[in-house]
Amino acid sequence: MKAPMHALSVEVFANSLTSLSWILEKAATNAASRKIEPAVFLGARLAPDMLPLTRQVQIACDIAKNSAARLAAQEPLRFEDNETTIEELRARVARCIDYIRGLPASAFEGAETRDIKVPTRDRTLEFKGLEFLQRWAIPNVFFHVTTAYNILRHNGVDLGKRDFLHAGREM
Repeated sequence: MKAPMHALSVEVFANSLTSLSWILEKAATNAASRKIEPAVFLGARLAPDMLPLTRQVQIACDIAKNSAARLAAQEPLRFEDNETTIEELRARVARCIDYIRGLPASAFEGAETRDIKVPTRDRTLEFKGLEFLQRWAIPNVFFHVTTAYNILRHNGVDLGKRDFLHAGREM
């Protein structure tokens, strides 16, 4: 049986990014109620050598949209990394979800065996589509969404597992 690559990529990424948007919304509400400048959250990080919240959100979006586009054999949409507010980050997440949901399911036909190349700083990673999705794309999106959650939780935003899963949202 062939893997349903559209559902395994677009729907999984959209679900994770929807939760990320919810987490950011809760951060904005928390900042307002505690009279904390939201920029404090945007620059927060878990460790000195980790990227701050803003970059975690940007990277989660980039990996989701770039991975879905690669699997669909399309050139990914480029976003500028210029967000400076929680609202702008949420808008970026929404644009990313709209973009990946706009990729036609038919473009994912044969994606499980498609050659995928991912340039990194010092080399190019090469995968077949299904391996790329399972071993690189999904884990990376989850890592950056989880890190964003953890940064906000560490900084006192009232978040729990239900927020990460965004179990209360309308489906």
